[in-house]
Amino acid sequence: MIKQRRALRGALTLAVAAGVAVSALTGTGTSRAASPSAGAADQAELRRLLNRLTTVDGGPGALLHLRDRSGSTVLTSGVADVTSQAPVPRDSSFRIGSMTKPFVATVVLQLVGEHRVSLDAPVERYLPGVVPGNGGHRRKITVRQLLQHTSGLPDYLDYLNPQDILKDPLAHHDTRDLVNIALAHPPVFAPGTGWGYSNTNYLLAGMLIEKVTGHTWGEEVRRRIITPLDLRETSAPQDSSAIPGPHPRGYVRPGPDAPLVDLTAFNPSVAGSAGGMISSGADVDRFLGALVDGRLLRPAQLREMMRTRPTGAADGRAYGLGLESRRLPCGGLYWGHGGDIFGYETASGATVDGGQATVMVNLDPGGSDAQSDDMKAAVQTALCQSRPTAP
Repeated sequence: MIKQRRALRGALTLAVAAGVAVSALTGTGTSRAASPSAGAADQAELRRLLNRLTTVDGGPGALLHLRDRSGSTVLTSGVADVTSQAPVPRDSSFRIGSMTKPFVATVVLQLVGEHRVSLDAPVERYLPGVVPGNGGHRRKITVRQLLQHTSGLPDYLDYLNPQDILKDPLAHHDTRDLVNIALAHPPVFAPGTGWGYSNTNYLLAGMLIEKVTGHTWGEEVRRRIITPLDLRETSAPQDSSAIPGPHPRGYVRPGPDAPLVDLTAFNPSVAGSAGGMISSGADVDRFLGALVDGRLLRPAQLREMMRTRPTGAADGRAYGLGLESRRLPCGGLYWGHGGDIFGYETASGATVDGGQATVMVNLDPGGSDAQSDDMKAAVQTALCQSRPTAP
């Protein structure tokens, strides 16, 4: 969700100068635990990748949760708190950043299945006057284009000063104000003519949910997804800065040699329906498993969600409606999303044959350039190991 790492590092340098830095990471311990669903030999590569995340990549701690038809596996490395050196709890909760988007897209598609929203209707029908201007082009933006990032709307994060967040991390940010920050700038491209990831799209999707249902997007996520799936560590906080339950501290590093800054507590309204949720590895895996096997959406809406378009990424990543697909090195595709927000980066994926994997590192931004790639590799390795073997 937070994509402007260079600008953020500059702002964090000011925070360090102001004396809010914590002690630098001086070393990492390792705590590993697993259920019998993954053998010792299978775990070796996963352990190597987790250890890399907490050594070479510089993360304080890392967690991997793997779930398949035979059970679940939890591996951890490093520390949850660089001061106490406490290990990462196996049942950790953490901020999931843009992994929020599949939850929000699922609610919108449920409303489509209930004939309360039309995917190809203009957003103007549901949010009149919210996306005005630009010669009328913005009035033609459809719900589908929001969910697939083909609206051409600029990303509000490109124009939000991270220093303003750091000056008052507990401040409330109004969603309409954040949207208006983006709308004050010209479109990146005409609606439907390109692809460009924009968090503004999902702020608008959250507003649409609220307009259609009369409830906040978080209430609808809870009623339609969290409660039915019994996701006990998952929440959509509005203004609460706390992370409930056991959790690692969330850190940022403003420069290669700078000390860590603890940003565990901040008001997630700055991310909202684009990235404000909290969850756990077990809950994210359960959600993705239910989503790809059709327990949350009707067949027609799940097909729409999985109708992807290329993003131009070298790894062949394609984006559907709040859900992206990537190739697995062992063949086939997996479905999921990534997420990054102050203090935490996550990567998650699921296969249609019953495997789900989620990786978390409690550092963002400030890890090595390879951190995201190593997290992706851990998810892919876990999913390949979880695939059923032929008799």
